Amino acid sequence: MTEPRGTAREGGGGLAAPSAQEHAVRRELEDYYRSGSPPWDTGVTPPELVALVEGPDALPAGRALELGCGTGTNAVYLARHGWDVVGVDLVERAIRRAEAKTAAAGVSLRLLHGDATRLDGLDAPGPYQLFFDLSCYCGIPPHRRDAYAAGLTDRAAPGAWLLMFGYGPEAFDDPVSGVTADELRARFAGWELTRTTAGTNEMPTFWFVLRRDR
Repeated sequence: MTEPRGTAREGGGGLAAPSAQEHAVRRELEDYYRSGSPPWDTGVTPPELVALVEGPDALPAGRALELGCGTGTNAVYLARHGWDVVGVDLVERAIRRAEAKTAAAGVSLRLLHGDATRLDGLDAPGPYQLFFDLSCYCGIPPHRRDAYAAGLTDRAAPGAWLLMFGYGPEAFDDPVSGVTADELRARFAGWELTRTTAGTNEMPTFWFVLRRDR
């Protein structure tokens, strides 16, 4: 799971311009993959996703879109369990590793190099029954978060689910990163936040489950 990331600042402690924030996030993510395995790339599918896919109230397999798929651990897991999966990641190096992992697993899924807040520019049409986000949203600059929510909403099947892991704002050293339940309620019009569960990390983390209105 992702370690906290800071947001770009101007000199004197002010927040950087929106474009600079986006560039800083991309550069930091690329640096993580360039230096080795990022801290969130554990190679283990989180039990919260396993519960949705294999638990007593498991969802029927359908189409799934993973936002910030990294090296493909969870996309491969979903494909192995019968889901038609598309994974999107901002970092090309991560996508190349995900392609190798997919080939080694012998599963079929689609991997796209691109921005999760600009889905209209990618070949990722809906509808999807499941969206999965392992700490992608909480690192997105605030000016791009409405676009993220709109992209998912436009591609959501009636009754679709969104499972999101995120760090609370207290985990970061800037005033704009992180995510709260109140923010998700405000940004995801037409969705119901059905459950919020505290994570097990040392710093504040949460699992959020949202469902699209029918």
